[in-house]
Amino acid sequence: MAAGNVNPFNVSDSEEEAEQRQDGADTERSPSDEAQGHSLGPFSPPAYSEPAALLSSNRTSPSVDGIPASAAAVPGIGGGGAETRVSLDAIAAQLLRDQYILAALELHTELLEAGRELPRLRDYFSNPGNFERQSGTPPACKEQGVGPGGPLNRAGSISTLDSLDFARYSDDGNRESDERLAECEIPSQERKNYKSSPEIQEPIRPLEKRALNFLVNEYLLKNEYKLTSITFSDENDDQDFELWDDVGLNIPKPPDLLQLYRNCGNSLPLHRETVDVAVSVDPNDLPGDYFTQESVQQTEAIQQQEVVQELEYQISLLNSEKQSLAEQIKKLQSDIQALQRNVLSDPTSAVKLIQSKEDTPCGKPPLDNGQYLDIRGVTEMDSSSDANTTKTSTTTTATTDCTESTATATQPYNKLKSQSQQGKSSVQFDQPNRKLSPAFHQALLSFCQMSADSRLGSEVSRIADSEQSVMLMLGRCLPHIVPNVLLAKREELIPLILCTACLHPEPKERDQLLHILFNLIKRPDDEQRQMILTGCVAFAQHVGPTRVEAELLPQCWEQINHKYPERRLLVAEACGALAPYLPKEIRSSLVLSMLQQMLAEDKADMVREAVVKSLGIIMGYIDDPDKYSQGFELMLLSLGDPSERVVSATHQVFIPAFAAWCTELGNLQSQLIPSLLTRIEKLLKSEYGLDEHKLHMYLSALQSLIPSLFAVLLQNAPFTSRAKLQGDVPPIEVTRFPRPASPLQDVATIVGSREQLAVLLQLHDHQLQHEGTTGWDSLLWVVNQFLPQLIDIVGRFNVTSSTCVHEFCRFFWRLCRTFGKIFTNTKVKPQFQEILRLSEENVDASTGNGILTKATVPIYATGVLTCYNQEEDRKLLVGFLEDVMTTLSLSHAPLDSLKASFIELGANPVYHELLLTVLWYGVVHTSALVRCTAARMFELLVKGVNETLVAQRVVPALITLSSDPEISVRISTIPAFGTIMETVTQKELLERVKMQLASFLEDPQYQDQHSLHMEIIKTFGRVGPNAEPRFRDEFVLPHLHKLALCNNQQTVENKRLDIATQLFEAYSALSCCFISEELMVNHFLPGLRCLRTDMEQLSPEHEVILSSMIKECEIKVENKGIGEAQGSISIAASLVGEDAKTKFLSKMGQLTTSGAMLANVFQRKK
Repeated sequence: MAAGNVNPFNVSDSEEEAEQRQDGADTERSPSDEAQGHSLGPFSPPAYSEPAALLSSNRTSPSVDGIPASAAAVPGIGGGGAETRVSLDAIAAQLLRDQYILAALELHTELLEAGRELPRLRDYFSNPGNFERQSGTPPACKEQGVGPGGPLNRAGSISTLDSLDFARYSDDGNRESDERLAECEIPSQERKNYKSSPEIQEPIRPLEKRALNFLVNEYLLKNEYKLTSITFSDENDDQDFELWDDVGLNIPKPPDLLQLYRNCGNSLPLHRETVDVAVSVDPNDLPGDYFTQESVQQTEAIQQQEVVQELEYQISLLNSEKQSLAEQIKKLQSDIQALQRNVLSDPTSAVKLIQSKEDTPCGKPPLDNGQYLDIRGVTEMDSSSDANTTKTSTTTTATTDCTESTATATQPYNKLKSQSQQGKSSVQFDQPNRKLSPAFHQALLSFCQMSADSRLGSEVSRIADSEQSVMLMLGRCLPHIVPNVLLAKREELIPLILCTACLHPEPKERDQLLHILFNLIKRPDDEQRQMILTGCVAFAQHVGPTRVEAELLPQCWEQINHKYPERRLLVAEACGALAPYLPKEIRSSLVLSMLQQMLAEDKADMVREAVVKSLGIIMGYIDDPDKYSQGFELMLLSLGDPSERVVSATHQVFIPAFAAWCTELGNLQSQLIPSLLTRIEKLLKSEYGLDEHKLHMYLSALQSLIPSLFAVLLQNAPFTSRAKLQGDVPPIEVTRFPRPASPLQDVATIVGSREQLAVLLQLHDHQLQHEGTTGWDSLLWVVNQFLPQLIDIVGRFNVTSSTCVHEFCRFFWRLCRTFGKIFTNTKVKPQFQEILRLSEENVDASTGNGILTKATVPIYATGVLTCYNQEEDRKLLVGFLEDVMTTLSLSHAPLDSLKASFIELGANPVYHELLLTVLWYGVVHTSALVRCTAARMFELLVKGVNETLVAQRVVPALITLSSDPEISVRISTIPAFGTIMETVTQKELLERVKMQLASFLEDPQYQDQHSLHMEIIKTFGRVGPNAEPRFRDEFVLPHLHKLALCNNQQTVENKRLDIATQLFEAYSALSCCFISEELMVNHFLPGLRCLRTDMEQLSPEHEVILSSMIKECEIKVENKGIGEAQGSISIAASLVGEDAKTKFLSKMGQLTTSGAMLANVFQRKK
C-alpha cells in the first residue's frame, strides 16, 4: 500500500504500525533468505510464517473498520489446522488496500447481482475522488514505494459523467499532473505524519481545490467583493464559477462558506458497525454438478498457486540483484570518499585515479546531452577542491578525448559536451587556505537551503549553455508559467511561446506550445488577436509551408466550433493570414472547406464577417480553375447573409478578389457577369412576383464588379502594349471615378498604380474619340451584349417599385462615371434614346409608345443624364423631362414614370431648381393636360423643397394654376395645396393657402363641382392628421361637417355615394386625432350623424360601423364630463396613430360579413 495514498478504508493507526513492523521485518531479511523462496506477496505463506501468532495477537485495534483480526486470516495460510472462514468485508478491505481495484469492482458487481451489497465497496466506487490519480507513475513516486502497480490508472470501464474530472481538459494544461507529482514527491514518513498529526494537513486534491474555489468565489460575490471575485476568476480561468457541476463531484452543492463555518464541528461523523453473518446450505439442495464444479475450482486454485510461487521466486531473484547493486553503490561511495581525502593530501594521485577510470569505454551520454551546467555539481566540486585547478583541466581533457572516440552519430553531442566542459574549466574561484575536511564543507554548505528535489528546483539548479538547451528548458517551463500569468498580460508571452515552438526539436512539445498559444487567452480582444496572428505569420515565414500545414492548421481545426465567438473569430482570421504560407493544395481544399463550413454554420456575425474576408484572401491565392463554381456559390451565400456587416465585407473584399481571379481565368465577361444577369431575368419572370431582396443582392454584386470590368477593358485594349510611363502624364481628376467601397475596388489598385492608370485613361479617351473600337473585343462585348441586356431588363419591371428603380439608377450612375464621359455620350445615351424615341409625332399611345411608362425613363434621367453636372448635361436633362411630361400628358398615359423621375431627382437638393424649371414649363404650357400634369407634380416636389423655394417658386405657380380657365387644372392644384398645409410652418404661407382652399369651398361657382369636392375631401383625409392642429380644428372639421350636411341633399345617387365614401375615409383618419369636446359636439359628431344618414340608404354595411363610431364618441364625451380626457378620441382606446388607421381600415374592408358582426367591431373589450 502506498504510504502517500489517502486511506479510503478507515484503517486504524495501530494496523499501520503493524504494517510498518512487518515491512521492517521484511527489509531486515538477508538476500540469502529471500533467495530461498521468501516472498513479499500479501497472501503467500512464506511472507507470514506465523499466522497463529498473528491471529492470537492481543492488540487492541487489529481490525479494518471493526473487522476482527481473526476474520482477516486467509484459509490455507500456515501449516495444518482447521480452516477459518473469512468475511466478504475483510476480503474487500484487503483488495482495496492492495490496490486490486478491478478485482474489487468485479466482486462488487457479483455481490450486487446476488443482492448482497457491501457498504465498503459501494462507498468506495461511488466516490470519484478515489479515481483522481494521474495515470503512470512518476519516478519520484516509484522510489518512495508507491503500491505494487503504482497509482491507479484511469480505466474507461469505470469512467462515468459523475466521475469525469473536467479540469483535466482545461486550458491550463498539466497543472493537475504537477500537483499530483508534487504530492508523490512528499517523503513517506512525512505522508504518515500528515495522517497522524492534527496540525498538519494533507496536500489539497484537485477536486477539493475546485470545490473550495467555487465556494470562495460565491462568498466574494455575495459580500460585494466584485473586483476581488473578477481577479480570482481570472486566476482560475479553467473553472466555470457559474456552474457547480463543473467542479466534477457527483454530490449536490454544499452550503456556502458562512454556513460551513457556523456548523464547523457540530456534526459528528456517523459510526458504521459491521457484523459477520454466516449461512449454511443443505447439501441436498445443491445442484448435481456442484461437486464437479468444486473439483474444477480446486484444480484452478492449484494452478494459480503454482503461478504465485513462480512469481515469488522471481521477486526473490530481483531482491538479490537489488542487494548486490546496493553493495556496489556503497563501494563506489567509499571510493569517492577516498578520492576526496586523497585530493586534499596529494592532487597528483587523484588525477591518476580519474585517468585510470576514464580509460574504460565511454558510457552513454547523460539524459541532458551534456548541455547543462549543473549548479549542484559545481558547488560540490568547489567545496572539495583547493586553489590548484590542475584536476579540473585534466578531467576536462580526459572527458573530451573519450567523447571524440564515440560514433559519428553523436558528434553534435560531443561538440556540445566539449563546449560545456570547456566552459566549466574556464571558470575559476578563489579557494580558502583552509584544511577543513570535505565532509565538514559539505555539511556546512547544506545550511544554504538549496532545494533541487522538485521540478522547479531541478530546472533552477542547471543552467542551459546552448541555444538548443534553452529551447528544451523553455519547452518544459512554459506550460507551467502560462496558467499563472494574469489574462490581461498573457500576450506578453507570445514572443516566447512562438520562438520556442519554432526552434524546439521535439514535434510533441511544439504542438503543445502552439496549443497553448491558441488557448492563451479565453476571449481575446481585437488587439490580442492581432498580436497572435502576427506571431503566427512570423512563425509561418520562418518554418515554411510544410510545418504550417502540420502544426498550425490542426490548432485552427480544433477550435472551429469553440463555444466562445472570439476564439472562432481567431480561427477565421488565422485562415486568411496564413493563406500565403500554405501549400496551394491545402489552400484550395482544406482551408476553403473550413471557411465554407464556418460561413454556413456560425451564428456570430463578426465570425462570418472575418470568414468572408479570409475567403477573399484565399481567392487572391487560389489557382485551381475547378474551384470557380465553388467560389461563385460562396459569393451568393455571402451576399444573402442576413447580417449587413457580412454583406459589406463581401463587397469590400470577396467580390473584388473573386473578380480578379475570374479576370485571370477569362471568366469575368463570359461567365460571372452573364450568370448574375441570368438570375435577374429569372426574378422578373417569376410567377410569385419580383423578389426585391434578391434583385438588390444580384444588382449590388454587378455594381461591385464595375471597376474590375473597366480594368479588363483597359488591360485588353489595342493601346495596352504602348502604355508606358514616359514624360509628363496628366493627373487624374479627383472626381473622375466614384468613391470606391474599398481599396480593392479602386481601378488604380487593380491596374497597378495611379500613374499607370493615368496613361491608360489618356490612351482610352483618344482611342474612343479618334480610332474607334475595332479589335477591342472586351469593349464591344460591353456595348453589344452587356448594355442591351441591361436596358431590356430595366424596361421589364414595374416602375412603381421605388426600390428597384433606385437600385438601377445607382448602378447606371456608377457604370457611366467609371467608364467615362466619352463612353457615356457615345455608347450609353444613344442606346437609351433609340428605345425611348422622344418625338411629338408619336403622341398617340396606340403607336407603341408604352416604353415611356416603364422604369426606363427614371433610370435614364437619374442614372445616365445626371452623371455629369455641366451646363449642357443639365439642359439635356431638362429637355428630356419636359418632353416626357408633354408626351405622357398629351397621350393620356399614366404618369408613374414621370413621378418616379421626380422622386429620385427630388431626393437631391441640387436638382430642385432644375425640377422647378421643368414644372414652370408645364405651368405656362398651352395644353391644359400638360398644366394638369405640372400641378400634380408639385405635390411630389413640395415635401423635399425648402420653404424659401416653396414661397418663391411653388406657391406662385400653384396660385397661377388655381385661376386657370380650365376647371380640371384648378382641381389638380388641390393636392399640392394640401401638402403645403401638411409640411410648411410659415404662417403667412399657410394663410395664403388657406384662403385659396376657402375660395374653392365657398365660391358659388364651385358648389356643383363634384370632382372638386371629391378632391378636397380626399386631401383633407390625407393631410388632416398631420396638419397644424389649428388648421384642422378651424378649417378642416367645420368644412367636412358642411360637406356632409350638403351631401344629404344630393339627389344624384352616384355622386352622393362617392362623396359619402370619401367622407367616411376622411372621418376614419381624423378619428385618430385629438379633438376637443367642443369640436366633438359641434362638428365631429354632427358630421358623423349626417354621414350615417347617407349610409343608411346607400351602404348599410358602412352604417353599422358609423353607428359604432358615433356611440364610441358619445361615450368619450360623457367620460370627459366626469373626469379628465383620456387622450385621443379613437375608435378603440388601444389603437393610436397610423396603426389605428391601418387596423381600422382593414376591418372596414371586411364589409362582406354580417351586420351583427360588424356592430361588434367597435365594442369595448370586456
